[in-house]
Amino acid sequence: MTTGAMERFFKEGHGSIPSARLVTRRAFLRTLFLMAAFLLVYHVMSSVELRSSFANVRDSVAPVLQSTPTTAAAGGEQAFSNAGHKGEFTQQQPPQMGGGPKVTLGKEKATLLMLVRNRELFQALGSMRMIEDRFNKNYHYPWTFMNNRPFTADFIKYATGMASGPVEFIQIPRDHWSVPDSINRTIMDDGMRKLRNEGVIYGGSSSYRHMCRFNSGFFFREKALEKYEWYWRVEPDVEFHCDLNYDPFTFMRENKKVYGWVISMYEFESTIPTLWKHTKAFIKKFPSFLAQDNSLNWLVDGANVTKAFDNKEIEGDYNMCHFWSNFEIASLDFFRSPAYQSYFDYLDSQGGFFYERWGDAPVHSLAVSLMLPREKIHHFADIGYLHAPAGRCPADDESHSSGRCYCDRSTSFDHNQYSCTPRWFKLNGVTTGALMPIEPNTI
Repeated sequence: MTTGAMERFFKEGHGSIPSARLVTRRAFLRTLFLMAAFLLVYHVMSSVELRSSFANVRDSVAPVLQSTPTTAAAGGEQAFSNAGHKGEFTQQQPPQMGGGPKVTLGKEKATLLMLVRNRELFQALGSMRMIEDRFNKNYHYPWTFMNNRPFTADFIKYATGMASGPVEFIQIPRDHWSVPDSINRTIMDDGMRKLRNEGVIYGGSSSYRHMCRFNSGFFFREKALEKYEWYWRVEPDVEFHCDLNYDPFTFMRENKKVYGWVISMYEFESTIPTLWKHTKAFIKKFPSFLAQDNSLNWLVDGANVTKAFDNKEIEGDYNMCHFWSNFEIASLDFFRSPAYQSYFDYLDSQGGFFYERWGDAPVHSLAVSLMLPREKIHHFADIGYLHAPAGRCPADDESHSSGRCYCDRSTSFDHNQYSCTPRWFKLNGVTTGALMPIEPNTI
């Protein structure tokens, strides 16, 4: 039909001339219909291929799954195998589904260590992500997780996936996480009730006491750590504000450091009323454990370090300063030493972990401050760190102008009235802490 004929057809009442908009809309709808039909056919064909691929994966993985210990029916916890060390258990990791085993690139016998509960999985993953991004992506140091209960299958799966290096999951032996038979339960309950009524944080918590005692005297004895010389303690739900472009374990070894820290503060006196008395009694009993150039004057205002060493006796009152032990990079050999183990065993025999609420932070701090020369203790001034409610930020400008750090220097706990860090700086002749004297290292 010609154009003129079409016009006469519509004019004679047989219809109306379609507008350009209507023609375009019809063309669009035809195109849309054809595309939908194509996607439907593609989806059907892809589904067939996927089902075939899944069947192949199932057939190849089934023998591995059948040989892996089953998870516990109640609670969904991964089964664990006896490591033959006084009740310590090493749990099975999920099979590697590709890429081969994870290999450590760092040169030191070191591990990233976390004491954590299953319900803290999300917080643990957050801390891991920070450490991996800021440091471990270049070194792939192994992670060691410890728990007084079996780790769940989910915890094992997601923590393993987050780690760049090997991962190990340890269930703490019962005798490392229980009240000793020597403890008088009545005195213990009375002490907990007293602190709880006084509003002392964790004053009425038995689990917190187990944690402090474990971190004070048992973590370094676990069989899983025997192969390591160094550890970096990492807590769930912490933040790291700066890239670490060198290996702190290598730095510690090469510079003959033993204990590294980032934040210091005053302890609640009501939680450790007799700790200092027992510490002084221990040094008097074992004077050879007191180091010559110790840090007694950081612990006791106006203390004479030389006099204390010569007389093999400590005088004065403890000012409550301690290194905040939720961050530590330290030598396991120090904690394995006769000096430290004798110190812990002596303290443990006094019952203060349960009768009072002795924390691992003051216990570690008193030990390293008295038993080590001050030059063996290192402040990591180049590390930005937050463990709520306290955080610190490197004070130098280069850490920030270079983009290595992102944190607010004005809110750093170093400047807080409850910080003992300015006191440490003053005694050691520095104003902002000692930055790393080595060049960034790459692997």
